[in-house]
Amino acid sequence: MVKIPRTPAREQAPRLRAANFDEVCLGYSPDEAMREATRCIQCKNPRCIGACPVGLGIPQFIHAVREGTFAEAARIIALDSSLPSVCGRVCPQETQCEGDCILGVKGEPVSIGKLERFVGDWAADNLSATTAPKAAPNGRRVAVVGSGPAGLACAADLAKLGYGVKIFEALHRPGGVLEYGIPEFRLPKERVVRREIEAVRRLGVEIEANVVIGRTITIDGLLSAEGFSAVFVGSGAGLPKFMGIPGENLNGVFSANEFLTRANLMRAYDSAYDTPIRAGRRVAVVGGGNVAMDAARTALRLGAEVSIVYRRSEAELPARREEVHHAREEGVDFRLLTNPVAVLGSADGWVSGLRCLRMALGEPDADGRRSPVEVPGSEHDLPIDVLIMALGTSPNPLIAATTPGLEANRRGCLVATPDGATSRPAVFAGGDAVTGAATVILAMGAGRTAAAAIHASLTA
Repeated sequence: MVKIPRTPAREQAPRLRAANFDEVCLGYSPDEAMREATRCIQCKNPRCIGACPVGLGIPQFIHAVREGTFAEAARIIALDSSLPSVCGRVCPQETQCEGDCILGVKGEPVSIGKLERFVGDWAADNLSATTAPKAAPNGRRVAVVGSGPAGLACAADLAKLGYGVKIFEALHRPGGVLEYGIPEFRLPKERVVRREIEAVRRLGVEIEANVVIGRTITIDGLLSAEGFSAVFVGSGAGLPKFMGIPGENLNGVFSANEFLTRANLMRAYDSAYDTPIRAGRRVAVVGGGNVAMDAARTALRLGAEVSIVYRRSEAELPARREEVHHAREEGVDFRLLTNPVAVLGSADGWVSGLRCLRMALGEPDADGRRSPVEVPGSEHDLPIDVLIMALGTSPNPLIAATTPGLEANRRGCLVATPDGATSRPAVFAGGDAVTGAATVILAMGAGRTAAAAIHASLTA
């Protein structure tokens, strides 16, 4: 059998894209998608399905793409996912479905993510609807807290089962991290996020914005006064973490969460909007995950010189390889094996520098990553005027604090069983509210699992 090389996806040139917020990856054409689909060998035991948190019928939809029956591919995907264009863009396929593709053992795996993106985009442009079949209404109502990936996936599955579903969103736009966290150049809002949310609405899901559960109404209020039979909490993890080093209270220090929310949800990068954002001339982003890459690449597009400061080596960077590669191409400077110890300030209270130590890698820590150790005498200062902390997030404690008997752990995450059941009857939870900050697809998988558990509990 002749080996067909993996079909590369077209991209904006690095110099061009570093000065705009248009999408970096341009995706496949129909011919490119069909060519890439011919690489799938249709395994009898497809490991890619087991590696997908939502259990997508990957070989089946790829076969349909290969045959050019794109509407059939969209129908297959819709059975398990309401967010194909989103997942095709932001899921870490290299460690999930593509990471288990048999072709990857001795070569390059099938580009499953780019094919899913193609199908999602094609369906949105060519079909009036791609929703899966729905059961007849069963007369029961379920409330979903949060309209991020976990909430949307849970709501979609419950709606397909005949439940009346209402999502309550704290912000003025639904989407959660898809809307406020991931930049436009990776995930276009109008063309991708909002149209896929509309697909969930077409299932009959109602979405009410500007409702803060724990303030506007409590979980108990949803179950009693509002008459919902069950509640799913998919409120995400929006509480930022800081290092606790001197100078973190200076003007010009931001969490990545605030910086990206201003740029994405509030469109601060667009001159047509009045949202204030301090872009800075020299920016340091502390952290090595996808959020750090997003913040760094956003600051770069706003005109700053940007450095990523990370205390381990490149091998330990938790961000996707693609995001690291794109950041480097665009001109982001990586200061690896470097750890901040203090934020320096000017006389008027603004950030002026970041004091750092060089690090060396010692023995592996509890996660298997080699622990960084300070190099004596390596203290040095990095001149900056904006510092962005991208060190992870934890759930907002409001819901746990206002729901008697709802157990949370010491990190503020809700305690839930693998199927999403919490310590409160009829209350389920999943996604970042349970795990802390993770990936879009893992949150979607948790939402789907909880939907199945809610259905089982209400039909027992």
